[in-house]
Amino acid sequence: MGSADTESGAPYSIGREITDVTAEVIAAGPPVVPAPTGRFSLRPVDPDADPALLVTWFARPHLVATWEQEWSAERWHADSAHRLAGDYSRPMIVALDGTEIGYIELYRPARDEIARLYPADPHDMGLHIATADPDLTGRGVMSAWMAELAQSLFDADPRCRRVVLEPDARNTRMRRALTKNGWVDLGEFDVRPDRRIALHVLGRTADDVPQL
Repeated sequence: MGSADTESGAPYSIGREITDVTAEVIAAGPPVVPAPTGRFSLRPVDPDADPALLVTWFARPHLVATWEQEWSAERWHADSAHRLAGDYSRPMIVALDGTEIGYIELYRPARDEIARLYPADPHDMGLHIATADPDLTGRGVMSAWMAELAQSLFDADPRCRRVVLEPDARNTRMRRALTKNGWVDLGEFDVRPDRRIALHVLGRTADDVPQL
């Protein structure tokens, strides 16, 4: 997702993170972390204990193709520590019925490159999800839960008006699942020369979905 490497000796950074933000964005603080109910649960990534797990997950073919993050344990440590220390993103492990099945990043779109694509409010929330268990892909389980997760974000922060997702534009299966579960497809955008995304938004109300 555009992070810098860990071998140059420079401070770790995330390429897509916007660091020159307004006072309103700073005042919004870090991403909201909800407490899901039901079969799913979330916990923060442990930068010391979880890198080996993440190395294993992101070496699986379906995640190599969609995330391109076959990172070393050292890089996962640096990335998760950087996110947890700042206000841009929160890396999380998601479990289903107590079994850990994926990785999620909750982030502030106003601090992200997609803020250049739509009028991001400081309290908007975004999420990235990597389903590590391939048996759960294509079944509608995770896409349905993402709508539930968005609702839990709305419940956790009354100031949050919309939640955004931006899968790879070629991920037609994910895009169909999102629209089926209420997300509005705002179109495709080239955010970098090598990355074309499809911007999807779930508004608290229909009026909260931006018109581009």
